[in-house]
Amino acid sequence: MEQAASIDRVDGLDRYIGRLYRSALSVPPDSFRTWALTQLREVIAYDGALWGSGSLPRWQFHTVAVVGLPEDFPRALERTHAINPIVPRILANLDAPVDMRSVLPDAQFFRSEIYRRCFSRYGITRILSTGHVDPRSGLYSLLTLYRKDRRRPFSEEDRARQQRATFHLFNAASHAFFLHLMRSHGDRPAESAAAAIDREGAFHEAQPRFLELLEKHFPGRAPYTLPFPLPPPGETRLVNGLCIRCEPSSDFNYVFIWPAGPLDRLTAREREIVYAVAHGLSFKQAARRIGIAPSTVANHLYRIYRKLGIRSRSELAGLVYPTQP
Repeated sequence: MEQAASIDRVDGLDRYIGRLYRSALSVPPDSFRTWALTQLREVIAYDGALWGSGSLPRWQFHTVAVVGLPEDFPRALERTHAINPIVPRILANLDAPVDMRSVLPDAQFFRSEIYRRCFSRYGITRILSTGHVDPRSGLYSLLTLYRKDRRRPFSEEDRARQQRATFHLFNAASHAFFLHLMRSHGDRPAESAAAAIDREGAFHEAQPRFLELLEKHFPGRAPYTLPFPLPPPGETRLVNGLCIRCEPSSDFNYVFIWPAGPLDRLTAREREIVYAVAHGLSFKQAARRIGIAPSTVANHLYRIYRKLGIRSRSELAGLVYPTQP
């Protein structure tokens, strides 16, 4: 019977992980964390949960979701960060759940300043916390589960299940964020990568490919920040072989980057002419569509051929519509 219950719990965790990814588009990104934490109760029993993210070296949540706890709890936790003994242990054991009992025995914890100033106010007696830090972006995430009944400590099975679930929680949330972003900004090149940057220049989300491209094109860059100024909204700039585009929203600057191809090295007017000519239009037809003189089209096209190292319209069309392997 006990073995069957254990198998059922494992199956339940697998179903939960699958649901995280399948629901990426059906759950709004601003409520995904709360939804995911609520669903987590099906596989790990808890009374309260916190999922917060922030940027180094601030050590302050810029995104936070709580379930089963008052809205003021995250700020109360932040205010006691300096005296919280579990924090150094989390940082020393990233991606592994840390139980407060392994940091402070009960006799010390229930007499501690952190318990008196924070956890006792919310009835919290048991704490199981997992942290993750991406050293390339400076983004950190913290997932903590709480219980209020002192007689119900977290077990080793709870710890193992939280470790597995947390990995997928962090990845699924980022996956959902960028799925929604790309759906609403679908005119980006297929090879582009994106990040969300706040008004102070700190990362809130970043795709792994975005960080890989930064490392490749800006070796030795300062950590946690962009190595280039943002271009004006709607304008694409070429820096160190990367095309950079910024699209602001009410909360973030969405930054898209991609390796520059031959056409990215042309001016906006030159690209306009390239696409007109590649569609088979004559100089006169292209000039009429763009609103310039046919001689201007011819002069631009001459410079375009030199820039791209080509000699014919067929080569130009091959750059615009490359043959798929």
